[in-house]
Amino acid sequence: MKRRRLFRAAQAQSSLHAAYQRHGVVPYYRQHGSAYRNPHEPIIRAIVQDFARQSPWSGSILDLACGSGEVTLALLELGVKEVLGVDPFTAEAYSERTGMQAQELSFEDIAQGALEQHRFGMIICSFALHLIEESWLPRLCWALATLSPRMLILSPHKRPRLEEEWGWVLTEAWVEQRVHAREYRVGTRSEERGTRME
Repeated sequence: MKRRRLFRAAQAQSSLHAAYQRHGVVPYYRQHGSAYRNPHEPIIRAIVQDFARQSPWSGSILDLACGSGEVTLALLELGVKEVLGVDPFTAEAYSERTGMQAQELSFEDIAQGALEQHRFGMIICSFALHLIEESWLPRLCWALATLSPRMLILSPHKRPRLEEEWGWVLTEAWVEQRVHAREYRVGTRSEERGTRME
């Protein structure tokens, strides 16, 4: 059963990648954002909940590029109450599943200071940061570093790689069922934590 779920998720991811190639990322989400569902939701939920139990934080959470609420729902199940979802395309899907409103902000909006009045205990970005235009990535990282001391990035591969000069230091990295998870911290040294592969 587990192998079948992995195969279906891999097929869906491949199909999504083909849609990005055919339409472009932004046009795809403009057209399909309200119906978006991440095929990797079960493993995303498991990673987020395991991470929250092992590496707790204080303060609210920024669910960056919140999709249809996969991360938020995982956090709500743990009793986390303060979550802000942001996504320029999937606010309708997010609201439908979580009962919460997402702010319709893009990576570029955030890079230009749209959230500068907020502070968070943790930022979690699932299956999205690798899609940003590369020229915007440093500026976005600098902006995010002013919002929270910690960030967890989940992606289908090793991208993006954040540079330390952008304000973030990789403190832990692991892979679960082909999902890459990386924790970054602001102002900490790489040696403080390790790398684990499962």
